[in-house]
Amino acid sequence: MKKLFNLLVLALLLTGCTLISSENNKNDANGNFKPLTTKSPERPPGQKDVLGLTAPKIETVRVGFIGLGQRGPRAVSRFTHIPGVEIVALCDLHADRVEKTQKILEKAGLPAAAEYSGSEESWKELCQRDDIDLVYITTDWKRHASMMIYAMEQGKHTACEVPAAMTMEEIWDVIDTAEKTQKHCMQLENCVYDFFELTTLNMAQKGVFGEVLYVEGAYIHHLEDIWDRFESDWRLEYNKNHRGDIYATHGMGPVCQLLDIHRGDKMNYLVAMDSKPVSIHNYIKNVRGEDPGDFKNGQHTMTMIKTEKGKTIHIQHDVASPRPYSRMYQLTGTKGFANKYPVQGYALESSQIDSDVAPNHEELNQHSFLSEEVMKALMEKYKHPIHKELEEKAKKVGGHGGMDFIMDSRLIYCLQNGLPLDMDVYDLAEWTCLAPLTALSLENNSAPVEIPDFTRGGWNKTKGYRHAFVE
Repeated sequence: MKKLFNLLVLALLLTGCTLISSENNKNDANGNFKPLTTKSPERPPGQKDVLGLTAPKIETVRVGFIGLGQRGPRAVSRFTHIPGVEIVALCDLHADRVEKTQKILEKAGLPAAAEYSGSEESWKELCQRDDIDLVYITTDWKRHASMMIYAMEQGKHTACEVPAAMTMEEIWDVIDTAEKTQKHCMQLENCVYDFFELTTLNMAQKGVFGEVLYVEGAYIHHLEDIWDRFESDWRLEYNKNHRGDIYATHGMGPVCQLLDIHRGDKMNYLVAMDSKPVSIHNYIKNVRGEDPGDFKNGQHTMTMIKTEKGKTIHIQHDVASPRPYSRMYQLTGTKGFANKYPVQGYALESSQIDSDVAPNHEELNQHSFLSEEVMKALMEKYKHPIHKELEEKAKKVGGHGGMDFIMDSRLIYCLQNGLPLDMDVYDLAEWTCLAPLTALSLENNSAPVEIPDFTRGGWNKTKGYRHAFVE
C-alpha cells in the first residue's frame, strides 16, 4: 500500500499536479484559513450606533398592530392587560380579521381602534399616523424588514415577530434605518423570557456555572399538522425555496445572551451542514398530491459557530422530522451544566452550591443532575427580577406559558421609563443572519463563513449583558 501511494505521488509530480492548488489558497498573511465573506457596508457619514439606545419616556404608549392572522390577535389581547397602553390602530389585508380583533378591545372595555384593510399598502397609512409611538408587526416573514424600515422612517419605534429579516441586504438596511432614525427596533423573541432560560441566564451572570464555554439551541418542531394554517402557504414555500437555518432565533436568542454577544464577545464564523430533504418533500407529493419540485431546505440543519473569545455555539433546525419539540438549550461551563430538553436540570460542582440550597451539598454526585428538590431551590434562589415582577400575572394572561406577556410587558416598561430595550437591532441582526449565512456555507460544501460585526466596531463597547431594570 505504501509503495502504491508513493507511485501516485510521483505520478502527480511528473504531470505537474499538486495535492493542494496554490491558486485556491484561501489563507491570510499569517497562514490562517480565511472564511467566505459577505459585504459589510461602512457606516454612512453622520450615522451613529444605537448601542444602549434610550428614547424620551412615553407615559402612555400608543400602539398600531399590523397583521391579524395567527399571532396578531393574541398580541392585541395581551396588550389589553398592560397598563399605560392605548391601542390606536389595527391593520390586516382582510377586513374580517380587523373586525374580529375589534371585539377583543370591546370585550376588554376599550375604545375601538382605527381600521386599515383591503389593500397591500394599507399598513403604510397606519405607519403615517402621528398618534402612534410603536408599530407592532406580526405578518409573514417576507414583509417584516420593509415594514420595520418604513415605520422607523415615519418616526415610530418598531417591534417585529421572528425572524425579522431574511437576507443580508435586509439586515443591513434595518440596521442603517435604526441608526439613522435613532428609533428602537426590537425583534419579538419570546424564548429569552422562558422561566428556565431567564433563571439560568441569571445564574450564569452570577458565576454559578463558572465560565460558560459551550452553548446550544435549536428549533425542532414537526410542522406537518399545521402547514395549512399559513396563508397562501407562505411558510412551506419558504422552506421549499430556501436552504439553511431559516428560523434560528428561538435557539439563538437565549444562548447569545449567555455569551454576551456584542456585549463583550462576538461571533466570528460559522459552518453549516444539512441532511437531504425527505419528509416535507414526501408530504407535498403523497399528502397534497402535488409536485414538490426542487425542495431545498434540508431535513435537519446543523450550525457550529466560533466566537472571538473562543466559545462555541451549536444550533439546529428541523421542522420535518417526527420528533418531540425541542429548543435544546444547553450550556456547559467550567463549574457546571444546564439543560432544558429533553430533561430539564442542572449539574454543578459541589463548591457552587450554597448550603441554603442543599445542606448536604458535599455529598452530591457531580456526574448526574441535581435532584428535583435542589433544582427547584436553585431556581427559586436565582429567580430573575423580571419574573419576580411579572410571573404571576404572566401565567394568568398566557402566551406560550406566559413568556409572550413578559416580552410585551418588558417592551412597554422600557419605553415608558426611557430605558434601553432588552433586545436591540444588533441582536436582531445576529440572530437572523443564520438564514443567509448558513445557506452560503451549505452551497459551498459547508465552508466556513464569516459572521459580520453588525455593530461595526462596537461589539466590545458594552461590558456584559443585562436586562434594563429599575430595581
